[in-house]
Amino acid sequence: MRHARRTARRITRLAAVGGLLCGSLLVTHAIASEPGALGPPVPVGERLVTQLGTARTAGSWLAADGRTVVAVTDAGAAADVRRAGARAEVVRHSMRDLRSAAATLRAAPRVAGTAWAMDYGSNEVVVRADSTVSAADWSRLADVARAIGASVRMERTRGTFTTRVDGASPIFASGGRCSAGFDVTDGSDAFLLTAGHCGPVGTTWFARPGDATALGTTVSGTFPGNDFSLVRYDDGVPRAESDVVAIGGGRGVRITGATDPVVGQRVFRSGSTTGLHSGRVTALNATVNYPEGTVTGLIQTTVCAEPGDSGGPLFADGLALGLTSGGNGNCDAGGTTFFQPVGAAMTALDVRLVGASGDDGSQAGAGSGQARPGGDGSAPSTPPAGSEAGAPGGGGTGTGVGTGPGTNMGGAAETGDGPVSGTGTSTDTGPVAAISRVVNTRSVGPGLLVIGGSLIALVAARSMRSSRLSRRGRGAWS
Repeated sequence: MRHARRTARRITRLAAVGGLLCGSLLVTHAIASEPGALGPPVPVGERLVTQLGTARTAGSWLAADGRTVVAVTDAGAAADVRRAGARAEVVRHSMRDLRSAAATLRAAPRVAGTAWAMDYGSNEVVVRADSTVSAADWSRLADVARAIGASVRMERTRGTFTTRVDGASPIFASGGRCSAGFDVTDGSDAFLLTAGHCGPVGTTWFARPGDATALGTTVSGTFPGNDFSLVRYDDGVPRAESDVVAIGGGRGVRITGATDPVVGQRVFRSGSTTGLHSGRVTALNATVNYPEGTVTGLIQTTVCAEPGDSGGPLFADGLALGLTSGGNGNCDAGGTTFFQPVGAAMTALDVRLVGASGDDGSQAGAGSGQARPGGDGSAPSTPPAGSEAGAPGGGGTGTGVGTGPGTNMGGAAETGDGPVSGTGTSTDTGPVAAISRVVNTRSVGPGLLVIGGSLIALVAARSMRSSRLSRRGRGAWS
């Protein structure tokens, strides 16, 4: 009998120790494997460009096959890139050369209707002139380009580079119509982030034409130079489901943070005129000479846009990227569209996205230059195939949102009264929700149960041993 009890105690102790180990592994895996817990990692291309320097590199981008390509100027840098797992392309002009060329162009007399950006793939600064640029201005600009040298290429483009304000009729002001971008907060008040050219400080905005009650008033912004503005909601309260971007057809994408894009990344834009469209990032830090003035530091894309889409959100992978600024072409023939980086705008305005990461309003990588890896940029609530040109007017609807009135101006492409459809639950707030966003509670729960059960088993085994020793002691001294 004594041998059987000893064997039972040993088995109990071994099982308890094993349970503690298994439970600890479950909890550790839940914390370590949850994506985004530490924010988006720095892409390998950006990291290599930073490490090797501007004299030995000339940018990085995502190739069609999803591989990272880094432009380098010497064989040693190419070897370093390959060892890091990226593809190297040896080029003639360094990033230092390209930046010098762009600086010379900025210093030249301004010509409205022109734009330029660094084309990493061709290793050139590409200068484009629209149909409004006269032959004389084209000739003068061409002289500047020839003086710079082979690092500059000039080309004509169709249409005109214009901001995308429309004087027709979702957000409305006396001067025209724009699209809502993202809801943000300074920690106390609620604001809408949109394009700066949509209206100067003091502009009053309405959710619908003819409304008696104003939606909000522009309290800060800048254009030209940059292209962003801040509209304070008159009631001081963020709109319902303010972390959702409407994409039309009663659907939406939940925005979980903000970051900067990478060249070659697939991105999505939603606007009140043309709805949802997608394309790819072709350049960063682009300069556009609009008729109203010059804007720098823009994201250049192949996404189309039309008047009324200004201020609308650019996003990918559930992350906010930019605000629609302007461009040329349309959504029938295609064209180029430029976006104000949202991270830079929020940093300048000292605001943050509403509901992106819990009560504190923090967002992963906002304005940090860090972009999510994986070139397609498909959002967790990615628009389904065939929704390339989704109809506007969804009105604050979003996947995983639940049901409710469609009045979300922040993040919505357009306001409306349609029902909100969703496939999940609403975003929770508070400490429990904050913890659930950092760890995978579905794995933590079982892990903690196993650990608890194992501790109880250890206590039971020790009690059995104490009881045995107590009985033995009574037999010796009675």
